[in-house]
Amino acid sequence: MSQSQQFEREGTRGYAHLVELHVPVARVWHALIDPRLMRIWSGKEAAIDARKNGLYRLGHVGAGGREAHIDIIDRHRRLRLIYLRDPSLPPTDSALVDDFLLDFKSGEKMVSLRLLGSGIPENEKWDRAYGKIRSGWERYLARLKNTLENPPNPKPKPVSRHLPLRGTD
Repeated sequence: MSQSQQFEREGTRGYAHLVELHVPVARVWHALIDPRLMRIWSGKEAAIDARKNGLYRLGHVGAGGREAHIDIIDRHRRLRLIYLRDPSLPPTDSALVDDFLLDFKSGEKMVSLRLLGSGIPENEKWDRAYGKIRSGWERYLARLKNTLENPPNPKPKPVSRHLPLRGTD
């Protein structure tokens, strides 16, 4: 086989993040699949059809957001996403995958959330995107932890300093 006929196979790379959350597993699970909660910890719009083959979108596609197909959904245990082609990213033949794995002991309010990302081409064209995706999830998971462990307090209703006038109520 001549050199011009050889095919160079590109490798892929991934990332792994681990966050320990001191809250019940149901709260962590809902934060991953409820668009209203996702908007709080991610700061981005979200759309989720939380079922196998459903849609998982965080942000606006083409503007830093990503859209995925839900490949595996196992309540309180696992959520695996396969990302759809994004025209703002370099082309690739590999599947970009994020796999969220939740580990917990029954009755305990402590959850280990692992995010394993894979399939990102290991070439110069993808270096910047890889860095953004990897560090983006790192920030999102830190915000998720902070949001769940320190939920915002509802604002108290203002107290009226004026007493109602008799006969006007």
